[in-house]
Amino acid sequence: MGRLYVVATPIGNLEDVSLRALRVLREAALIAAEDTRTARVLLKRYHIDNRLLSYNDHNKARRIPEILARLAQGDVALVSDAGTPAISDPGVELVAAARAAGHEVVAVPGPSAAVAALSVAGLPTASFRFVGFLPRAAGALRRLLEEQAARPETLVAFESPQRLRATLAAVEAALPGRRLAVCRELTKLHEEVFVGTASQALHHFTLPRGEVVLVIEGGEAAIAAPDDAAVAAEVAEMKRLGLTRAQATALLMSRYGSSRRRAYELWLRAEA
Repeated sequence: MGRLYVVATPIGNLEDVSLRALRVLREAALIAAEDTRTARVLLKRYHIDNRLLSYNDHNKARRIPEILARLAQGDVALVSDAGTPAISDPGVELVAAARAAGHEVVAVPGPSAAVAALSVAGLPTASFRFVGFLPRAAGALRRLLEEQAARPETLVAFESPQRLRATLAAVEAALPGRRLAVCRELTKLHEEVFVGTASQALHHFTLPRGEVVLVIEGGEAAIAAPDDAAVAAEVAEMKRLGLTRAQATALLMSRYGSSRRRAYELWLRAEA
């Protein structure tokens, strides 16, 4: 019985592939790729010449039986167009089918656009909600954003450059003044991370291009108030390390999911 390896591949920079991922791709009897053209670029870079089979939303119904038959003979590696397979990706059906057929499914972790965006946004990460691509219909998008107003989790979503401005306008209407990060072309030559409000982002992105991940902060009202003693201890440590008030405020915003005004109040309260 072969194993299905779920192999994360770079989201842009080909140097982000792991040593383990390269070994698994070399040793697998078959590589099932969402886009064989994209996969070939990576494989050519690292001199890997294994057989490729396309597996995507359009052909998954007929490909799953084929791949299961290959798994009966040996290991198969699954790769997506970019990043981690089965995350907002047709790979999830193959993973489920392989498990149901009794095959071991093994993660080969690595790049993920959603996690990469979270790591550089500077917004709270203790809990987050990933929704894949945002709804295209205006009404569905509005309902999702209105729901986000009262949720404490940071929202992470993919968006196309063609719809970015309309989405930012919807965010501004539903969540005025809410902080967000627009992470564009992560790990690529023209990588950009813009942090501010939706209104500010609209002024900045007049002609957006490239792949986009949106990170939107959660609702402050639903976040528990931090313990006074814990905040005082954190502020004291920040002062000992020589942080300025502005730097400490930014850290408190990230740590507790607070607004800038609330973070400043925490600083002042700890000083008292």
